[in-house]
Amino acid sequence: MSSAGSPVPQSGPGHTESSSEARRLAVEQLLGQAIRIVERSRPMPFSTSVMINGEELLGILQRAFTALPEELRAARWMLKERDDMRLRTQREGEEIIAAARARAEQMVQRSEVVKAAELRARRTLSEAEERAGRMKLETEDWCDQRLATFEAMLHKTLNTVTTGRQRLQDTQLPRPEAPAPRPPVDDDVFDQDVG
Repeated sequence: MSSAGSPVPQSGPGHTESSSEARRLAVEQLLGQAIRIVERSRPMPFSTSVMINGEELLGILQRAFTALPEELRAARWMLKERDDMRLRTQREGEEIIAAARARAEQMVQRSEVVKAAELRARRTLSEAEERAGRMKLETEDWCDQRLATFEAMLHKTLNTVTTGRQRLQDTQLPRPEAPAPRPPVDDDVFDQDVG
């Protein structure tokens, strides 16, 4: 089979699975032809490399590539899409996990802040209640002391008043006589002494 004349089946609307098989066979033939070209090539002196007609081999490989079955191309494309999708999904998953971790840390921090705030509020309330109780007792003690002092002063004042009244009752002073009635005043005459 010559390198230029190898047939490449064309896929058309009427071809089915047999066209795919024909394309596979054509690719195999073209690859076999490329292998034979390499095998028949002359070795270079003092080397394991061989001399190959590059244009001839490149033409065969290009025809083999275009003759690849559509399924193989689709499969290659699907594999690439699958890898892209897997990487995309993996990135999205990592982003979701990172976001979830950040959210969980925020919630833990908020929870700790809330707990600390509640503890501080309870402590402040307890201290305020204790201080208010102390102030109430101190105020009651102060008022009781003031009232006791006032009570003592009242007792002393009452005793003084009682003693003073008693002395007044014990002392019998003569009572003054009632003054004599005044004579009637004549309106026509002004008396300087009378008034």
